[in-house]
Amino acid sequence: MQHQSMNEDRRESLQASVIEASGSQTPLNIIAGNSKAFYGRTAHGQTLPIEDHRGIVDYSPTELVITARAGTRLSELESILEEEGQVLPFEPPHFGEGATIGGTLVCGLSGPSRPYTGSIRDYVLGVDCLGGNGKLMSFGGQVMKNVAGYDLSRFLTGSLGTLAIVLEATLRVMPRPGASLTLVQDADPATAIERFNRWAGLPLPITAACACENKLYVRLSGTRQGVLDARTRLDGDALEDDGRFWSDIREHRHPFFTADRPLWRLSIPAGTRPLKIDGTWLYDWGGAQRWLSSDISAGQIRQAASNAGGHATLFRGGDRDSDVFHPLPPALFRLHKNLKESFDPAGILNPGRMYTDL
Repeated sequence: MQHQSMNEDRRESLQASVIEASGSQTPLNIIAGNSKAFYGRTAHGQTLPIEDHRGIVDYSPTELVITARAGTRLSELESILEEEGQVLPFEPPHFGEGATIGGTLVCGLSGPSRPYTGSIRDYVLGVDCLGGNGKLMSFGGQVMKNVAGYDLSRFLTGSLGTLAIVLEATLRVMPRPGASLTLVQDADPATAIERFNRWAGLPLPITAACACENKLYVRLSGTRQGVLDARTRLDGDALEDDGRFWSDIREHRHPFFTADRPLWRLSIPAGTRPLKIDGTWLYDWGGAQRWLSSDISAGQIRQAASNAGGHATLFRGGDRDSDVFHPLPPALFRLHKNLKESFDPAGILNPGRMYTDL
């Protein structure tokens, strides 16, 4: 009861801070674990820490639902799930020991399994949050409902804290697969993309697929028998300690990510042939997410991504005061601006973290 009372006091304290900042139009830089401070444009404003608003509020293993306060460490939450043989199926990257569930939600990042099990947005059931005027809001709940209208809890996913301050989040979880195996094949980028897309049309339990340095890696997960059956349909050698390999891809510890050049993330149709841009490449998500380490200009990279029907984000390094995210078409930008004004009328929450005028 004392712990609950402390968190209620902290919620009220956060609300009071936001109301005061709104009244004085003081910009706020919302900080949780700060493990993803590199992501997005340079942060500005008075620091508002929320990492001490933490703890598991409710966990129902039989219902596959967990609710946690925003400052709860991601590692703590995953440890609790592991005890029950359950996981966050979207494999969120931590990028540091301080990663929190609130930061995970507002950054909207998912790991290698994203094309096969869904993104974090697909698993958000509900959110309690503070608007930029200090108003407490609650969206969604503890069950997945199929109703008409906007699911506002999902709007907050990937918003980088520019719409509201997440206080609590309710997520759907899944049982851990009973077996997993990663196969390695020799393949140049074009061949890897062709195989990824051919396999996508087959009933195979693929949960991750990436390629780099003329090697293709594909992970099979599910029941033991299902993985064994799929193994007979694919060539390749079994990768030892494949858990570490996929963790290194997810957390950017793989040698590819150590290059001292700007790191770009391109999201394009998975079947697109390799783009002719100078730099080194790593193909993830079966070809739909492509990492590029390059000194080529932002304009050239974004034009190539647009020509392929996608977009490009300056993920790490480079000029963080410039346009980090792909520029939005005017009509879509107006929608973003209207949404920002509805949630944060005074424009004080992480201003400019995504785009200059948001």
